[in-house]
Amino acid sequence: MQKKTAATPIQKALAKIRPAWITRVGQDLARGMEVRAGFEEQLVRFFELLEQSVTTGDPAWMDPILLDWAKSSTETDLEEGQYHVSFLINRMIALTIQVTQDSLTKQQALDLLASVIPIYTYGLEVAARYEMETRVAHISSEMEKVQKRMERVDRSKSAFISVAAHELKTPITLIEGYASMMDDLARDNKNGSLGGLLAGMNTGIGRLRTIVDDMIDVSLIDNQLLTLNFQPIQIGHTISAIQMEVASILANRKLTLDILEFDGSKQWIYADSTRLMQAIQNVISNAIKYTPDGGKITIDGRTLPGFIEVIVSDTGIGISAENQAMIFEKFGQLGRVELHSSGKTKFKGGGPGLGLPIARGILEAHGGSIWVKSDGHDEIKCPGSIFHILVPARTDTPDAEMKKLFDTLERKK
Repeated sequence: MQKKTAATPIQKALAKIRPAWITRVGQDLARGMEVRAGFEEQLVRFFELLEQSVTTGDPAWMDPILLDWAKSSTETDLEEGQYHVSFLINRMIALTIQVTQDSLTKQQALDLLASVIPIYTYGLEVAARYEMETRVAHISSEMEKVQKRMERVDRSKSAFISVAAHELKTPITLIEGYASMMDDLARDNKNGSLGGLLAGMNTGIGRLRTIVDDMIDVSLIDNQLLTLNFQPIQIGHTISAIQMEVASILANRKLTLDILEFDGSKQWIYADSTRLMQAIQNVISNAIKYTPDGGKITIDGRTLPGFIEVIVSDTGIGISAENQAMIFEKFGQLGRVELHSSGKTKFKGGGPGLGLPIARGILEAHGGSIWVKSDGHDEIKCPGSIFHILVPARTDTPDAEMKKLFDTLERKK
């Protein structure tokens, strides 16, 4: 018959303080709180694992209960009387010292504490690691839920924009038709005052149609439905066309548009000429809007590996660092909307804030990009802004007939 191993002094000391330890720790941690049912059983389990760790010299025996506590306290967010595990262990250390002092001789207490304190220290390290891991997992889960809610909201906004824009097109068309008939009648009757009113009405209709068209474009971009019609173009020609479009606005605002001939401006590339013109014109219109009367806008550029870069700089009021990303988001208005000018092309003119987001969407659909640099916002010093537009220097097309035309243009260069 195998002889039973005699208990060591440390084991005897642990057995002696066990009832008092469970009672003292349970009462202390429950004081003033409603602790979870089964908490005493958890303390018994903890003490048994503590004994096992001391007996074997391996503190890893504590891992299972530490992991359970870390997960429980994090997931319930310390509700219903749950403690932070690291705090719990620190409190246990203090209570263990008190119980040993009350129940053991001075030497026994010192010997026991020398054995259990390293186990507690190990428990603190493990608990901290477990708690951090479970908290990170918990926070990541919550962030994922928030992200999904935001995506649903964004989809709802896109759907609203799409439906609202399409629903508005029909009444706008009707109003345009009736306004045109009224204009014909006014000319027949030579009623000058009515003609002036109709001209203002047509201006408002045109602006409303532009807003609706922008809303539709945003909807197409958001839903990745923007289609591009690639054809051979020269960016220099596109910029020249934009210059003619904005000539009257520049004259009214006494603004100077300086267009430099740059490397790549006469290079034939494949792009959607209409959409690319829209994107660059939106950037130039933004420069016009935020450059005071008498200022200057410069268009320059260069070639980069695989790209043509168009650079639009102005002597405007600039953009603060925190707003340089926001201006490319839908409805990204800078400053107080009620202080904006009512005219679309006047200094700090109003608008729905869709021009730059549309420009970004068009350029990204081409495989390009856009960003801005500015030394900050200052309406007195006017540090200006510099917009960088990257357009892929695409020289091939899936359309064979279009490729033949492109090759012919290249040979004529």
